[in-house]
Amino acid sequence: MLDPLARERAHLTSSRAALRAMREDVESLDIKDVTANWVNSLVLGRQIEDRIKALADLSDTPLFFGRLDYLHTTQEGQRFYIGRRHVHDADGDPMVIDWRAPVSQPYYQASKKDPQDVGLRRRFGYTAGDLTAYEDEHLSDPAAETFSGSAEASTTSRLLQMEIERPRVGPMRDIVATIQPEQDGIVRSDLSGTVCVQGGPGTGKTAVGLHRVAYLLYAHRERLARTGTLVIGPNRSFLHYIEQVLPALGELEVQQATVDDLVAHVEVRGTDEAATAVIKGDARMAEVLRRAVRSHVAMPKESLMVVRGSRRWRVPAYEIEEMVRELLDRDIRYGAAREALPQRIAHAVLVRMEEAGEAPDDRVQNAVARNTAVKAVVKECWPLVEPAKLVLRLLGDAEFLAEHAEGLLTEDEQKLLLWAKPARSVKTAKWSAADAVLIDETRDLVERTHSLGHVVLDEAQDLSPMQYRAVGRRCTTGSATVLGDLAQGTTPWATESWSQALGHLGKPEAVVEELTAGFRVPREVIAYASRLLPHMSPGLAAVESVRENPGSLAVRHTEDPEALNAAVVAACVESLAHEGSIGLIAADARIAPLAEALTAAGLAYLSPGEETTAESRLTLVPASLAKGLEYDYVVLDEPAAVVDGEPDERTGLRRLYVALTRAVSGLTILHSAPVPEQLGEL
Repeated sequence: MLDPLARERAHLTSSRAALRAMREDVESLDIKDVTANWVNSLVLGRQIEDRIKALADLSDTPLFFGRLDYLHTTQEGQRFYIGRRHVHDADGDPMVIDWRAPVSQPYYQASKKDPQDVGLRRRFGYTAGDLTAYEDEHLSDPAAETFSGSAEASTTSRLLQMEIERPRVGPMRDIVATIQPEQDGIVRSDLSGTVCVQGGPGTGKTAVGLHRVAYLLYAHRERLARTGTLVIGPNRSFLHYIEQVLPALGELEVQQATVDDLVAHVEVRGTDEAATAVIKGDARMAEVLRRAVRSHVAMPKESLMVVRGSRRWRVPAYEIEEMVRELLDRDIRYGAAREALPQRIAHAVLVRMEEAGEAPDDRVQNAVARNTAVKAVVKECWPLVEPAKLVLRLLGDAEFLAEHAEGLLTEDEQKLLLWAKPARSVKTAKWSAADAVLIDETRDLVERTHSLGHVVLDEAQDLSPMQYRAVGRRCTTGSATVLGDLAQGTTPWATESWSQALGHLGKPEAVVEELTAGFRVPREVIAYASRLLPHMSPGLAAVESVRENPGSLAVRHTEDPEALNAAVVAACVESLAHEGSIGLIAADARIAPLAEALTAAGLAYLSPGEETTAESRLTLVPASLAKGLEYDYVVLDEPAAVVDGEPDERTGLRRLYVALTRAVSGLTILHSAPVPEQLGEL
């Protein structure tokens, strides 16, 4: 008779064999005689390749992580193993249930107060892919211990805590085995609604957003396969860090991009001063651009004469003016109106033909719309607008800017926008990232931007109003998941409230959810970092960490500034004695000297975005790129330098708050200058 752990291991072995058989079945498919043409063959072949990838058995990723035993046989079976994907045996009976299936939801939501017909919930513990332990919760028996079956019974899940604290080497991993009830509610929220998640460091907001994508693809696969999904991150390093989460859950078709990628219509070679970037990112610029685009519309000066054969058809100028004004009043996109105008004029000509006894059809109307005289009138009244050229003129022509910014921007704000030396052409201009957003706005005024089914926007607090508009254009007919933390806003244009941000995004009706339970950052560390909140984000609730890790915080002072680099290197060596990843975070200006010190000491290091491995676990991280990343142990160099590296104190304190909250197991702070007074004594 097998003991319980041996039985579970046997089920794991059988499930892996079943998954392998499922994959082999797909690999053996012959599609030569089932496709009508080569295009269908390519499409079907691609779908089969994706299916094979989705059925991959990742040796270090548990096939299932939990089990539910229902009290009553209301389903096909009474016992369900919960895992990352569905697995069935040769008869089609389920061996592992996808975590997104309705029958799996009680694994995350059931409790002793609300057992949801679950008698037992079992969690499994793994070591290097091998099933090594389990814990049981008897939800429907008030007298039973909360946990049993592991090395020792306890009132908190030891396996859950071990999974959270498991050393982090490589890219970000999924949290599907550790999703908490409040997180699960957000993950499973409906596709039709937009959700904004406010979450402090370590609350799992990024993981929640990614898992919501995975859930929506499961629940609405056909619709999202047609309309598309997109994950937007703050930078390429961050996207590289999270890129393996969805594939690990079997989802391979989700696009990833930064906001800069979305608006990359011109080459960005320039930068703006902070004050200029703030104005360019202000929502008022949308109206300035709209006025500038519409200013190209002119009223006809003369009547139109269309010659067809031996007949001439006259459309008076006042009638064409009525058409132009009617299109302006409808406020449709500039390009769509420009395409509609020749058809309106052609229709007026056809009315005259019919009044004269002719019987023209649609082909005649299209021919009239292409008539040289009609095209000349359209060119005069509704000329082509090239978005980049319009923005080029706006930033280089003081009179043109003043005309369209009147009543919107002050004279001083207009001066900030104007280039000191106007560029000669679109190609030679040194466009900034903010300029690219203005061009994207203009392009949408001319022609509608393609909308996706669902967009996830992470680190959203750092976007300007114009950037929010750029993202919103990508989901006008879809929904969004907005993720961020107002306390971590580190740009001069960072949003002050989610209601403002969601308004600019075009989703004012979005539901705002707040995650306050921290699972990543130890209690001692988050409490220390939270001392900054009253000084940079008054009124924002501090994260309450559920993890105690005594000794996880150390603050060390070095009297001699010249000895600081050596002390930092020594702290890195000390941290490398532990398992997992190490992040050395420093002010951007301190990266070069620290890199030299690490090299001189023979310590190899990575840059953000480069994947950590068992052999290379130390990453040198500029404070400006630390957001969204996490490391088992963090060494933080000179906090005062992090604050001083920003244009103002509030932004500097927020940057420091980010740096202080990247650690999972331990944080060591080294300084020679006094730490910012807002942190107080340790």
